[in-house]
Amino acid sequence: MNELSTRQRYQRIAPLYDLLDLPFEYGRYRKLRPLLFEGMSGRILDAGVGTGRNFQFYPAGANVVGIDVSPAMLAQARQRMSQARAAVELREMDVTHLDFPDAHFDNAVATFLFCVLPDELQTTALAEIKRVLKPGGILRLLEYTRPADPFRRAITKLWEPWVHWAYGASFDRHTEQYIPAAGLHLVETRFVVGDLIKLMTARC
Repeated sequence: MNELSTRQRYQRIAPLYDLLDLPFEYGRYRKLRPLLFEGMSGRILDAGVGTGRNFQFYPAGANVVGIDVSPAMLAQARQRMSQARAAVELREMDVTHLDFPDAHFDNAVATFLFCVLPDELQTTALAEIKRVLKPGGILRLLEYTRPADPFRRAITKLWEPWVHWAYGASFDRHTEQYIPAAGLHLVETRFVVGDLIKLMTARC
């Protein structure tokens, strides 16, 4: 059987996505999402917007374009539009081929998007985001990593088959190392949940 594409995978899981993520959303993610938008304003790209869980954390008065490769995920996001404090536009789009002009956005975020992208697309996706950012614009990423702690590492080994089947995600993407190759400058990287979830800030 052929490997599902990212689009196919999220088309399949979209109706159950929020339910499956519920324990993590309220136990972990909701505390982290505001960190993505610290100091941001203006026109913001939310790459891999998913079901719109970031909506209520958007900066007030911002203009946000949320993109996702899955129409079914975007359909779920549209049901959450009223939660946003910012103007929101949703578009079906692949992060490796952004249909925006150069220097179109002031800032960009991606939440657990790059742990889904295979290694060969990491630099391409980062370079596309860099292209549509204005000079000096910030890209902030929230991503899973492979923990060094033995207990957490063992847990991720148990999760791994499910995480791959459901989301196509991996704990071994090493997105941080592709940032310079995409022409971005890594400003800060720090763990925000043990040594499992990392917040990365890069500047255009």
